[in-house]
Amino acid sequence: MSAIPGRPLPQLTVQNEFFWTSGADGQLRIQECQACKALIHPPAPICRYCRSHDLGVRVVSGRATLSGFSVNHRFGFPDLPPPYVIAEVAILEDPRVRLTTNIVDCDADALEIGQPVEVAFQHVDDVWLPVFIPASDPDAETALPEDLIPPTDFAKHVRPMLGVEKFEDKAAITGIGASRLGRRLMAAPLSLTIEACEAAVADAGLTFDDIDGLSTYPGLDIAGMGEGGVSALEGALGLRPTWINGGMDTFGPGGSVIAAMMAVATGMARHVLCFRTLWEATFQQLMKEGKMSPPGGARANGWQQPFGGISAAHTLAQNASRHFHRYGTTRETLGWIALNQRANAALNPTAIYRDPMTMDDYLSARMITTPFGLYDCDVPCDGAVAVIVSAVDLARDLPQKPIRVEAVGTQIIERLDWDQTTLTHEPQVLGQSAHLWSRTSLRPSDVDVAELYDGFTFNCLSWLEALGFCGIGEAKDFLDGGHAIARDGVIPLNTHGGQLSHGRTHGMGLIHEAVTQLRGHAGERQVADAKVAVASSGGLTPSGVLLLRTDD
Repeated sequence: MSAIPGRPLPQLTVQNEFFWTSGADGQLRIQECQACKALIHPPAPICRYCRSHDLGVRVVSGRATLSGFSVNHRFGFPDLPPPYVIAEVAILEDPRVRLTTNIVDCDADALEIGQPVEVAFQHVDDVWLPVFIPASDPDAETALPEDLIPPTDFAKHVRPMLGVEKFEDKAAITGIGASRLGRRLMAAPLSLTIEACEAAVADAGLTFDDIDGLSTYPGLDIAGMGEGGVSALEGALGLRPTWINGGMDTFGPGGSVIAAMMAVATGMARHVLCFRTLWEATFQQLMKEGKMSPPGGARANGWQQPFGGISAAHTLAQNASRHFHRYGTTRETLGWIALNQRANAALNPTAIYRDPMTMDDYLSARMITTPFGLYDCDVPCDGAVAVIVSAVDLARDLPQKPIRVEAVGTQIIERLDWDQTTLTHEPQVLGQSAHLWSRTSLRPSDVDVAELYDGFTFNCLSWLEALGFCGIGEAKDFLDGGHAIARDGVIPLNTHGGQLSHGRTHGMGLIHEAVTQLRGHAGERQVADAKVAVASSGGLTPSGVLLLRTDD
């Protein structure tokens, strides 16, 4: 077939062209290490297992095992209309290699994790997309991938602290601020950033002349996710900072705060202004009106997009499907998280969605990509959040009670490739959580409130298990009825409504709420006597988690 505008085809490079053109002769080819015979995917200039540079290409059988799948109902392209099945399949010769693909010519309702599949190819333009069909022999050999590290064993891979001193002890959060928050404010993103920064600076009892550091994530505007970064804000305010930080290769959205703490601890700055702006709702509206161009181009650099995996939802839904398969988790399990966030949002005047929601409402909402429905997904919005990180000695003289950082978790233990990484939890959660607890004597039972990343309900479930608020695979029982995560429960969760109901402010909104709770300023939604809070941000990409406490 000829290419139809819309579906992003892969960008061919010297390194990957063999894979995307392999189907011309009906054969599937995977990169192979000639030294240890491991299959390597995505292709790389070195073997990740033995670090040999002696690499070649191997023809494989084309047989594989269905290791995860999601039926997409929401997104689509002219040549790939919904519903379609996006899946991960484990190559029979080396199940560590999982390919993102489509399962075609199948009854989606009959698909099961663990069943055999075999390759077919769709010729589109100059590429041959390897898709898969159910195996002609349903009893064909299969081999499901195994956990590279069992979810319960991540603590064994955490590097110990290098000494008794912690950089966390040298910094404190002294100010927080937020801009207007709404679905389509039609406001310039930089104006929202300035609103939040002005509020945070005033809250800390400072002036802009006191600010000598700027820190943000992701930096330059990416698909309506920012105001232009440090450069844009400095240009508007004329701050002349001594130290700056920005970019996506950091510890998730909250990584700007962790980086700021390190700057303060090393004496590079005294007061760092951290900020995060989103204007996705307006950006999407302007694209509909033809006033903004969609991000990216006609060709994709990733391994998911050519198969319609254009959202983190498509990857995370497959991790959820494996969690369901292994531990008996259900949609109702995820539903208790969505209902909890909505109940908390009802008490928050800044939340976007405050109307009551029942389990029937949750289960009957339109499906996005199985098992995620509408209320499993966070709310795109416009808004900005800012946080001031100060040197602890200076923090004591400021008007607000300083919020101390007891520990951070940042270590990367899992693979970063979305379809090669952790099987049953959100990637970049288990490792960072284990790292957090290695840097403190506090335990999960000491935490009074948890503000955990909930871009999707399953993110939140993953953080709950990873941080030890319940055991690995025990979320179904822990969350049943929603009592354990209520404001008066075992661990009050996302007390401002989370991203599912308050709005997608990424990790900075969660830190803002954690500080608000520890100050005792949360009004009707206040958790009684909150002294310790945990706030996480991100996942799938490198993430970070912070354990915050009061000085009381």
